[in-house]
Amino acid sequence: MSDDQVQERMASKTVERGNAPRSRPRIAVIGTGGTFAMHGRHRFDWIEYADSGVIHPIDDLLQRLGELAPHAEIVPVPFRSLGSVSLRPQDWLELARLIRDTAQNDPAVTGFVITHGTATLEETAWFLDLVLDLDQPVVLTGAQRPANTDGSDAAANLRGAVAVAAAPESRGAGVLVAMSGLFFAARDVTKAASFELAAFEAPPYGPLGRIDADATVVWRRRIVCDERSLRHVARFACVLDASPPIELPRVDIAMSYAGADGAAIEAFVAAGARGIVSAGLAPGRPAAGERGALRDAVEAGVVVVQATRSPRGVVPKQRFLAADGILAGGDLSPQKLRIALMLILASCLGAKVESDSVQEALLEL
Repeated sequence: MSDDQVQERMASKTVERGNAPRSRPRIAVIGTGGTFAMHGRHRFDWIEYADSGVIHPIDDLLQRLGELAPHAEIVPVPFRSLGSVSLRPQDWLELARLIRDTAQNDPAVTGFVITHGTATLEETAWFLDLVLDLDQPVVLTGAQRPANTDGSDAAANLRGAVAVAAAPESRGAGVLVAMSGLFFAARDVTKAASFELAAFEAPPYGPLGRIDADATVVWRRRIVCDERSLRHVARFACVLDASPPIELPRVDIAMSYAGADGAAIEAFVAAGARGIVSAGLAPGRPAAGERGALRDAVEAGVVVVQATRSPRGVVPKQRFLAADGILAGGDLSPQKLRIALMLILASCLGAKVESDSVQEALLEL
């Protein structure tokens, strides 16, 4: 079957399912770089491709990958092209404003796809989920292998992400991540493998659904949205409109391990951290040698949140945490807690930080 026949068949399926022809959804695709945009130096350059120094802009990539989504109108939107290990919180703010402004300036856009490096994709997705107050779906995707190498997942992941962004069921669901035929909630997703194609998981909740070979999007379960409106709520949208523009505060992560002491925590405080996330030993406790430094940080006015390095861990409120002035991180990963705490400290809670208010805000996420 030729490519034209495949596209015609897919288009006819769309008509059959909806019983009437529909206008094609308009999907804005924003490229931020990463493996998806990088160029391998040979067919099996799956590891050291970044050394080539080539990062293709999104319009060039879309042209190279060819027709991916006959059911959608694709609009490339330029951003900056970086390896995701180089992205900073300031880049998150600028990307969020670009998405918001594009939605306002082009009301015909029905969804967004963000191509992104997989190393920090989950962090960007969570940040966007917390600040973007949009009905249009925002779907992040990436690749584990450059598009010009054998066995690349770039084209399939982009096709799947466009399908999720175009699906009416995705509206109001917040930011999603589509990889390897599955899609996930930004809150829960994490990269669990360095080089495997199926690198993303969402422990313990699992994916929200799948993307079939014909680009049909099947929801397995719906996100629990705000009960008052039954739609996703961006709790920190205010940071995008702040005047003068907000600079996100420094929040660091202290990883616990056997024999850890307070040296890293003391260094973070000395560097000006306003918050520290303690990525503790399961079930969510710092190493004995860290505890004094964490108490000292609290005394110095630093907000300290206890997390666990366990991928399926939960840190509830506990007496020992309260005694030390440390907040409970719930079931968010250390990297997700860091972003949430940055936004809480930067946003509507004001300059005076009340620990009870911060604790309540964290456990509501």
